[in-house]
Amino acid sequence: MNFNYLFIFFLAFQSSLSFAQSNQASSSSIMMQIDKLNVLGSVLYFAAHPDDENTRLIAWLSSDRNYKTSYLSLTRGDGGQNLIGSEQGINLGLIRTQELLAARKIDQGEQYFSSAYDFGFSKTHEETFKFWEKKEVLREAVWIIRKLKPDVIITRFPPDERGGHGHHQASAILAHEAFIAAADPKKFPEQLDVVDVWQAKRLLWNTANFGGMNNTSEDQLKIDIGHYNPLLGQSYGEVAALSRSQHKSQGFGSAASRGQSFEYFEYVAGEPAKTDLFDGVNTTWGRVANSAQIQTLAQKIQIEFDQKSPQKSVPDLVNLYQLVEKINDAFWREEKLKEIQHLILDCAGIWMQAKANSINYTTADKIEVRNDLIVRNPGVDVQLLTINGQSIQKTAPINKLESFTSIVNYPKITQPYWLKNPFTLGKFSVEEKDFGYPENPDHPKVSFVLSILGTTFTIEKPIQYSYVDPVRGEVFVPISVTPDITASASNPVVLLANGKPNVLQVTFTNQSASKKNYSIEVKANPAIQVTPHKIDLTFKEAGESITQEFEVTSQKNSNEAAAIQFQEAGNNIKSLQEINYDHIPKISWFPELAVRVQPLAIEIPIKKIAYIAGAGDLVPEALRAVGISVDVLSEKQLASPLLNQYDAVVFGVRAFNVNAALQRFKSSILSYVENGGTVLMQYNVNSGFNSANLGPYPFSISRNRVTEEDAAVKFDASDKDLNFPNKITAVDFDGWVQERGLYFAENIDKAYRTPLRMHDVNEPERNGSLLIADYGKGKFVYTSLAFFRQLPAGVPGAYRLFVNLLTKEN
Repeated sequence: MNFNYLFIFFLAFQSSLSFAQSNQASSSSIMMQIDKLNVLGSVLYFAAHPDDENTRLIAWLSSDRNYKTSYLSLTRGDGGQNLIGSEQGINLGLIRTQELLAARKIDQGEQYFSSAYDFGFSKTHEETFKFWEKKEVLREAVWIIRKLKPDVIITRFPPDERGGHGHHQASAILAHEAFIAAADPKKFPEQLDVVDVWQAKRLLWNTANFGGMNNTSEDQLKIDIGHYNPLLGQSYGEVAALSRSQHKSQGFGSAASRGQSFEYFEYVAGEPAKTDLFDGVNTTWGRVANSAQIQTLAQKIQIEFDQKSPQKSVPDLVNLYQLVEKINDAFWREEKLKEIQHLILDCAGIWMQAKANSINYTTADKIEVRNDLIVRNPGVDVQLLTINGQSIQKTAPINKLESFTSIVNYPKITQPYWLKNPFTLGKFSVEEKDFGYPENPDHPKVSFVLSILGTTFTIEKPIQYSYVDPVRGEVFVPISVTPDITASASNPVVLLANGKPNVLQVTFTNQSASKKNYSIEVKANPAIQVTPHKIDLTFKEAGESITQEFEVTSQKNSNEAAAIQFQEAGNNIKSLQEINYDHIPKISWFPELAVRVQPLAIEIPIKKIAYIAGAGDLVPEALRAVGISVDVLSEKQLASPLLNQYDAVVFGVRAFNVNAALQRFKSSILSYVENGGTVLMQYNVNSGFNSANLGPYPFSISRNRVTEEDAAVKFDASDKDLNFPNKITAVDFDGWVQERGLYFAENIDKAYRTPLRMHDVNEPERNGSLLIADYGKGKFVYTSLAFFRQLPAGVPGAYRLFVNLLTKEN
């Protein structure tokens, strides 16, 4: 067993938990940490997505039972819908990663991930495993179990259709197989150079009653976790609500629960539990050889803790640290050393930070960092020995901030580790050393070495940049180490409508303070021509941007999709993508800039539309890319004569879910249609309103969807909206991405035409993806087709069909 590797893992994981500035722990928080010292139990909660976890149970296990409590989310939730913005795919996964970390700060669990990619809704585990590369994800799950050594593993879902989503089913199957494989030295034996085989005591399914299905039973293990924790000032139902409410991109704000609350558990594997999750598990120091003295001293610290003078516990905590260093159990040694070190720092009132002067640097830059240290509680001898290897050798004064400058070089860009290598539709390419981490374990940081009462401690702090926002106050964000030059395109897809050339604008930004001159080459498929194909750029300073126009032309009227990339010194230029929301740290990452070029045969008679924003999508930008003028209006403008100037009014995805006020303007919407206008509503979820009132005639919204993006589509070839201005054929349903549609309509009034029919394998045919009704002089369209994914992806047939739906025959 490699003890140093395991210790590095724990330190790296702890430092990656948050880039946000933390406050000093209160005495009540310290008391809770002290209570953990004599508890040696570990539990792993196992599911598929961010927001799958039972936050109430995690909070109870961590803060009431004092177990090491971890959540393994197999995916980062990349394929979900976004209620707070237009981010999809990788960008959404980055947001949901940070939301999970914010949740764990509240419920005190630890967060882990596999490299499985959330490719969208899946109805079966068989389909899921085709995308996920089952053996590889199993390998990672086994690694994480062997590393975390959980006594109990709990799944959120069952392994069959009761789990609903195919990812949910797959997570339960993987949990069971990993439970067995982790204990088998013949399974993934290459891991045993670093981790040991591990047999968890039991595997349980945390049954539940939600989604119209009650899987709980009184003959299952039943535990009341509705306790009130006076040190927290909250029940675990209240903690859970705050934790779950961090999943803001999914709209999972939750109300608190108080009082008695039961959780149910069904036996899956291992030794059955009769009265408690940890039946038969020794969770005291008795599970570790030669630990009697440790348990006695930990109890003494617990009894003698002085809330008003926590520093009085520091000498005993330092002695406890020295005792724990000597035990042979590597896992519990490093876990408890980590806990004790935190307690020593908190009891002594030691606060540190590493702060940079700027938010962006390049690999060639010298990062000047101000390192601050303060010891706020009296009576503790603290020596600052070194900072990043630089000798300091100074006694820290009491309650006086000391600052020291250091220079840091970071040799690589701060790309999220799971995005460094090319990945597939189902799985990121991740090295074994990175398995499980929520964020980069090797982010830019500063190492403080302290001597506290003669014992040496190493504390790593992430390098951050801070600024003062007039509303939010002081905001801390992680620094980014960027490529020397980055670029962004005006559109991710260049559409060549009817063979006509188009113009692509690319903005190049110099990120380097030392490099000023660049020679840029354009790399493109032979099917297209890009002019100019080479440019030289000279910048005056770091942060300066230059925008260049490129004309893109299809060669010989080719219908072949192509790609454009830009190179500097033989390397593909990356873009700098930044995601900013108040509830999570700023996110930066660096995908290679690749612009898709898509020839498109299309007739577009409409010129100008109004768009009513919903939960967030990129449809307006996609329509502008083919020359349609798009004005984004507020709901109040629906009641004005302003609408008469538009060829059509389009509602964004889930518009009626996120904006209840839209219901009040139904009469205005229908009046616009009746007088000759076209209204197109994209999908909503049947939650919080009567969907039968969306259109001029009733229909309801189901949970039905067609997730197979290549599912066969049958259509009424004679329907006028499939013939004008573009003739829709089977080819127009080729090349769709992620899914056909979601939340299909049902109970559809006969006044609607439903010209499309489709279904997933082994499911009945569904006609609720597209509803069209003539109403007065105009046209009303309701569609559950995933146009919000297809149009930004440049799918030609989706454009042609969407334009048809917006167009009214003369």
